[in-house]
Amino acid sequence: MGQKEPYKISRSKIEDFIRCPRCFWLEARLKIKKPSMPPFLINSAVDALLKAEFDTYRAKKEQHPWQIEFKVDAKPFAHKDLERWRHTFTGVQHLHEPTNLLIFGGVDDVWVTPDDELVVVDYKATAKNKEITDLEESKWHDSYRRQMEVYQWLLRGEGHKVSDTGYFVYANGIASGKGFFNKVEFRTNIFPYKGDDKWIEPALTKIKQVLESDMPKEDPECEHCAYARARTQLTIEALKTARNSK
Repeated sequence: MGQKEPYKISRSKIEDFIRCPRCFWLEARLKIKKPSMPPFLINSAVDALLKAEFDTYRAKKEQHPWQIEFKVDAKPFAHKDLERWRHTFTGVQHLHEPTNLLIFGGVDDVWVTPDDELVVVDYKATAKNKEITDLEESKWHDSYRRQMEVYQWLLRGEGHKVSDTGYFVYANGIASGKGFFNKVEFRTNIFPYKGDDKWIEPALTKIKQVLESDMPKEDPECEHCAYARARTQLTIEALKTARNSK
């Protein structure tokens, strides 16, 4: 990259790199983005409402009833930078000096323990038949684990004492009612996750190396690479067929 100014990398772009270095490189270097997905607007609505609800107890300096129900020894944390930490385009920030990468990410919430340790909190919303009381062993939930760990690393980078244990506030939509009636009910669980951020700095070193290198090889497990390869092959075959038919 050869630049003196810090190069900004969001938490989600780190996740993109973990999933496929080639797709990450194409966007970072050539501005070629993967096909986008529709936004999860229901999830965003749940997120906004949860923030507003926990903010009510933050203002009162009290525990939320769920924190009592799920035996979480913490309260919503009041801090002058909380709104910045939550904002998608500013978030919690930390400059990784060895790579000159400025990492940032918007956290959903931060709680605080009686020992003044900060607790990273991530809101999730879904609609499954089974009760959600822990993360599954899946690639999707592995990304949730990394998300939590990056936020913990970022807050430590800003100089805060951060607990290894974060919490997921998981709202699960109930689809077994007798009708919609303009309302969806949720069953919300809170469960802990003990993070380990040791993977982050080695990953940032690799990101720096990839950014300064030629295009990486395809990731055999990347569906976007597989689609691009298949479409390219079909296009080449179609062009050959068209040329031979003249």
